[in-house]
Amino acid sequence: MAGPNVLSAIIIVNLHKEDAGSVAEEIRRELESVGVKTTIFAFEGRPSTPPKGGWDIAFSLGGDGTVLYTARILAQSGTPILPVHLGTLGFLAGVERHEWLWIYRRWLAGEIKPSRRCMLEFSIERGGKYAVNNSVCLNDVVISSLGIAKLIRLQARTEVAPGEFAEIGCYRSDGLIIATPTGSTGYSMAAGGPILDPEMEAQIISPICPFTLSNRPLVLPSRQALQITVCAEQRSGVLLTCDGQETFDLEPGDLVTVKHSPNYALLITSGYSSYYKALAEKLAWSSAGGTSSAGGTSSAGGTSSAGGVVSKGDAHA
Repeated sequence: MAGPNVLSAIIIVNLHKEDAGSVAEEIRRELESVGVKTTIFAFEGRPSTPPKGGWDIAFSLGGDGTVLYTARILAQSGTPILPVHLGTLGFLAGVERHEWLWIYRRWLAGEIKPSRRCMLEFSIERGGKYAVNNSVCLNDVVISSLGIAKLIRLQARTEVAPGEFAEIGCYRSDGLIIATPTGSTGYSMAAGGPILDPEMEAQIISPICPFTLSNRPLVLPSRQALQITVCAEQRSGVLLTCDGQETFDLEPGDLVTVKHSPNYALLITSGYSSYYKALAEKLAWSSAGGTSSAGGTSSAGGTSSAGGVVSKGDAHA
């Protein structure tokens, strides 16, 4: 089976990660040796405006956060991303440094296809006008309180038919997480949400520390638009966070709409089973000398439970 024809590539490098610069040079030399025009975009800390252009492939060098950033800036182009793992957890950045060339050549030969991940698109409407329109995320949209231990009130409803919405209810909580299947192993899981197959087309609504214990995570089709209204009376400021990296202040009365994006993130990995292998290894579901059960110990000094072991910070390493 014939594979893609690669004439140009971009390497997105998080220099905060150890050896990122040397790995970027290694990839650049290999690509240019076979005539591939290569652009390196390196950053440390908050990225500046990335270069504009079209590429046949993108290499993401860093952790999962670097993959999230790369997926957002390339969302409209549909450029496949080969994520090289130089971070900590590595659910998204599933290709190890020593195997990138092997994976790349298999993809070129048509032996592996990119994993197709749905993305979410969100807008913020304020006073009848859009304050933010059609921004995208790969992991999650989080609406949360700015104050410490302050409840906020959010009214949610979902589109059950074109133009027809059903009320979900009013959430009194520290916030809401709207996650993709890709983001189900991040902040949503830490809040008690379920883990979904990464290629499903769904969205998870996970309340953060809800006042009412019956407010449980809810899984909806991603093609059902979700509308969240920031209620008028709040005891704290309200913030929207996209993929743990971009933030937007919200005001009482703001309407946040989250819906399925027409764009997908295409991740080149070692194979479909690599995701489940990462789950078992990273979450220590089974290990020698330990047990693996809901709420039971699974490794020395660690636990594995339905709530997961990933914290908010880990999701964006």
